[in-house]
Amino acid sequence: MKRATLAISLGSVLTLSACSSGMGDLEQYVTEVKSRKTRQIEPIPQIKQYEAFAYAGQDRRNPFVRAEPQKDPNAPGNNIRPDPNRNPEPLEEFPLDGLRMLGTINKEKSVFALVKAPDNVVHRVTLGNHMGQNYGKITAITDSSIDLVEIIPDGFGGFMERPANLALSQ
Repeated sequence: MKRATLAISLGSVLTLSACSSGMGDLEQYVTEVKSRKTRQIEPIPQIKQYEAFAYAGQDRRNPFVRAEPQKDPNAPGNNIRPDPNRNPEPLEEFPLDGLRMLGTINKEKSVFALVKAPDNVVHRVTLGNHMGQNYGKITAITDSSIDLVEIIPDGFGGFMERPANLALSQ
């Protein structure tokens, strides 16, 4: 126990004595820093005077309140609406550009078109059937195309009709 205490004391004395020697380079560095010329600190920049802005848009509409679209008072009101009570047909779940016309079938004064859906099922459609996601109603079937009329939103809360076409795939 005495030897351990003696060893620790001796180690401490040697460590402290090593710290006291060799301070010359530190003293030289401090002298060099103190002898440097001092620089003038730049003054704080002056703050520009605040100029108030007068908003002259008091007579305009509030931009944070939803504006109702303006309809043309001279335009006739249309009653075009999709029928919400009609049961959707199988081809209405696919976009029109995902459908492919494969051909036609003529049977007893009736014309049918064969349409392949993206799920690889072939459907038989005729005049009055619906297809596409925009309530497209088939108006004409020829050997090379299916003509439809789609009902799309007009951007003013109403709907409008738009012609569409599905051509025969090669």
